[in-house]
Amino acid sequence: MKNLFNKKSIPHLLQEAQANEHGLKKTLGMWSLIALGVGAIIGAGLFVNTGRAAAEAAGSGVTLSFAVAAIGCAFAGLCYAEFASTIPIAGSAYTYSYATLGEIVAWIIGWSLVMEYALGAATVSIAWSEYLNNLLGGAIPYEWCHSPFEHKLVGKETINGIMNVPALSILAILTLLLIKGTQESAFINGIMVFIKVAIVLIFIIIGWNYIKPENHTPYLIPESTIGHEGIFKWGWGGVLGGAAIVFFAFIGFDAVSTAAQEAKNPKRDMPIGILGSLIICTILYILFAHVLTGIANWKEFGVGGAGGEASVSYAIKKMAGYEWLGTSVNIAILAGFSSVILVMLMGQTRVFYSMSNDGLLPKLFSVLHPKFKTPYKSNVVLLIMVGSFAAFIPGSVAGNLTSFGTLFAFVIVCAGIIMMRKNFPDLERPFKTPFVPLIPILGILVCFAMIVALDVTTLTVAVIWMVAGLLIYFGYSKHHSKLRKESDK
Repeated sequence: MKNLFNKKSIPHLLQEAQANEHGLKKTLGMWSLIALGVGAIIGAGLFVNTGRAAAEAAGSGVTLSFAVAAIGCAFAGLCYAEFASTIPIAGSAYTYSYATLGEIVAWIIGWSLVMEYALGAATVSIAWSEYLNNLLGGAIPYEWCHSPFEHKLVGKETINGIMNVPALSILAILTLLLIKGTQESAFINGIMVFIKVAIVLIFIIIGWNYIKPENHTPYLIPESTIGHEGIFKWGWGGVLGGAAIVFFAFIGFDAVSTAAQEAKNPKRDMPIGILGSLIICTILYILFAHVLTGIANWKEFGVGGAGGEASVSYAIKKMAGYEWLGTSVNIAILAGFSSVILVMLMGQTRVFYSMSNDGLLPKLFSVLHPKFKTPYKSNVVLLIMVGSFAAFIPGSVAGNLTSFGTLFAFVIVCAGIIMMRKNFPDLERPFKTPFVPLIPILGILVCFAMIVALDVTTLTVAVIWMVAGLLIYFGYSKHHSKLRKESDK
């Protein structure tokens, strides 16, 4: 039982970070890391989940939902910043928990990160497909841009989805880019980030003039509203329920930490990349949500409502004279979604890379391309896994599971900081999380509250996912762990 909680030596991890001549290339500077963070954060969560959270739980108070989610992320972000600057090695929360809480916890976190990065990439690729079809005026047949579990009625005829081809296609294109190299991927990501941030700002500036105060009244959904039974569906409970939904909009800043081994100066640049991208996106999110729910009433964004799909495009149609902005927004959204998928896929392969190096996953996940120095075999396996999910599973299912995986990882990272301060008080920390243990404890409480606010179906599937992960650990990983083999000598 004791071996389940074997910890990796932090001095050994630091040696790994320094002895990286034949490993991942160090090509990322401060601005590249910030762009990676913004690239991963602004995407499906903003353009898709804002309207959904408003309609299902928070009403116009979705702005407050973003604030609550941001607070939870800020607590976790401060903890990530300390870890990333102190232990600048690929693997993110997985590596941090291995050093502070032990192997079994590290495995659980690594497995939950699959829900964050892999399912996150699948969710965003599904949203990418939806917006591409919107941009093309519905030219893609329903059957070939929806999963087999989705259908729609056309008159008396029911049309069933077969396969989401556009979602699978964008995953394949970005996988090829990632195999080519991290520096090239970061450059393309920077271009996409510029496009989508510019369009978000244009939407906020122009849309501000079309805000109708009556759409913000009442600001929170009243208790007696039909279809909003349940503590997390109205009032301040709805704000928390909305936070659990829009939290998906914040996943990504932690993906910056997966690239620590590829940063030129990780001790300085990792905290700036993590916290800088989080601050920029939080400000944009709150302003965006305020404008969106001011242009159209939150009820219009519900299922069956006029703005139920592509809520941003629907809101723009209400802005007379700015129809051109609708096309621009759709292009920006596609660019934004692409950058999110890119960073999510990169983050997942880096977690797999670390887990494989530790023996917890097969060796193929850590094999680097002889020329490009990227984990190309891992990229291909991930494409098959994520592509299957994107092609055949509805986006709403994947989105909530992604939020669970992210929140769970945040809880463990916050706990890890407390343990690292206790067990390694003299360790050099280029960035220190302030007010420990208060900040980590607050991070644990806020993130756990958002987990509880997720729907029962999501929590049930998440538990099943975790049980499956433990079966893999005890069936394979436990017997191949390099740390366990060393401790048994």
